[in-house]
Amino acid sequence: MTHMRNLLAASTALCAGAVHAADLEVTHWWTSGGEAAAVAELARALDANPDHSWVDGAIAGGGGTARPIVVSRIIGGDPMGAFQFNHGRQAEELIEAGLLRDMTHVAEAEGWADIVNPPSLLEACTVDGRIYCAPVNIHSWQWLWLSNAAFEAAGVDVPTNWDEYTAAADALRAADIQPLALGAQPWQSSGLFNVLMATLAGPEVLTQIYGEGDSELAAGEEMARVFQAAAAARDMARGSNVQDWNQATNLVITDAAGGQIMGDWAQGEFAVAGETAGADYTCLPGLGVRDVISTGGDAFYFPETGDAEIEAAQDALAAILLAPDTQVAFNLKKGSLPIRGDVDLAAANDCMKKGLEILAAGSTMPDVNMLNTEDTNNQLNDLFVQFFQDDGITPEAAQETFVSIVRRKD
Repeated sequence: MTHMRNLLAASTALCAGAVHAADLEVTHWWTSGGEAAAVAELARALDANPDHSWVDGAIAGGGGTARPIVVSRIIGGDPMGAFQFNHGRQAEELIEAGLLRDMTHVAEAEGWADIVNPPSLLEACTVDGRIYCAPVNIHSWQWLWLSNAAFEAAGVDVPTNWDEYTAAADALRAADIQPLALGAQPWQSSGLFNVLMATLAGPEVLTQIYGEGDSELAAGEEMARVFQAAAAARDMARGSNVQDWNQATNLVITDAAGGQIMGDWAQGEFAVAGETAGADYTCLPGLGVRDVISTGGDAFYFPETGDAEIEAAQDALAAILLAPDTQVAFNLKKGSLPIRGDVDLAAANDCMKKGLEILAAGSTMPDVNMLNTEDTNNQLNDLFVQFFQDDGITPEAAQETFVSIVRRKD
């Protein structure tokens, strides 16, 4: 760990003299059309400051690809200026190793404690009373996106809930329309399952199993019904031969698929395609079963570099990320909800308004990343990508493996 000690020692050294302009390399995994449009708003906001400039460090392939690269670079002594992770426990080992900057001074100067809503997002950035990240949005997984034209072609009404959707599967197949779009990335499979758990069994069941490691509940009848629903979703997803999540979303946009279970970031893809909520597509929060959204999302962390110019740019970006204008511009493009409730979202579409109403009503739940470590999530990813790709795995066998993962979770 010599490289860690050297990096930590360097972080205490301040450069003499005035701080000059700095290029800030920002690493993220936002590479789809909607995501790229959103991240461009963050870059534009930082570039508006004559003292600093955004150097884009996008990594294609999603968080599963990007996170190991980020960690490897930081541990190896080649840190970027800032990086995006999800809210939760993904960065806790880097924090414990002293490799990330304490940003409490920016949070206090900007009054984050008074503006971040819900407070759990700032709590997820806080370790031992110190704040290590800047939350930028609220993303929720619990959405069903439906192509209105696909159901019209199949001769059935656009569903209003999960049961109506599953009942329409045969009609969709008869019309040569893929019932459910699902990409092959493992996190998509586990995300779909977690949505079924949160909406069909209830958010309290998910929280008890992942938050408390309740293996008895994981082995019970409620979860057995969730696994049966997952098997039905697996049958509906049969033939969805795409890899990336946005490719699956595009099947819905082009009316080749009836629907997709995906987080609200899918809205960015509909927006880029010129689709109108309500007219071209329908969104069902909580699968139309219960109005609930998780309050996960994205946050930016700032590695120790020992460079005063980079630190000044890091401080500037952290403040800019939560500025009202940035929050509006970014989240309208991203499809996510702002982390502050005092901004003007008159331009929000119908789906974003639904999310805002649920948030205002307090019908929220923790994001899975706040409850599980990355190791546990990776085990769940492995289980569910195998389950959704292999019809030979019975719901009962998958539930047994699920229980064993819950028993040994840390």
